[in-house]
Amino acid sequence: MAMKVEKCEFDGLYLITPDYFSDERGYFAETYSERALISAGINPPIFVQDNQSFSAAKGTVRGIHFQLAPTCQCKLIRCIKGRIFDVAVDLRRDSKTYKKWIGFELSEENHRELLIPAYCGHAFITLEDNCLVQYKVDEFYSKATERSIKFDDPDIAVDWPIAPTKKSQKDLLAPSLDIACPNFTMSTPKWKERR
Repeated sequence: MAMKVEKCEFDGLYLITPDYFSDERGYFAETYSERALISAGINPPIFVQDNQSFSAAKGTVRGIHFQLAPTCQCKLIRCIKGRIFDVAVDLRRDSKTYKKWIGFELSEENHRELLIPAYCGHAFITLEDNCLVQYKVDEFYSKATERSIKFDDPDIAVDWPIAPTKKSQKDLLAPSLDIACPNFTMSTPKWKERR
């Protein structure tokens, strides 16, 4: 297998660490492998779009973002330059882990990736300047269903490792969880699966 796949606390959440093969020229890695997910017992998502974001300053926070069902997005996140603290929040109202969050450092050094199910909110903060983040999604962007939750909502209480210093106007104006009203339940699919 060209990558390690670890199941996390939330159903459908996986930490993935690809193998990097290095020599005097540099390195090579498979950053996504449907076969590796199948070998780990996962019916892989059908990804339809790749996104990239650049954050110039340390302390830039993005999120907590999600799209309402049925256009909710599963995401596969990786940081290809710099370091970020990446967070997923379970937004299923009938889940045992509702409102709970889990976070991991993703960096160009540790090569880790986070597979986030569609019923989770997503956010990250940059731990250094000049961070480049890439992620796959299994649903196209929908302006009609995009939603945000305040990054410092006390009902979720993400313990950010550093103080958020840079925020977008959209994130500053984001409502609390109870106003954002995610429409996810335990029956919301993790992602669009291959058959």
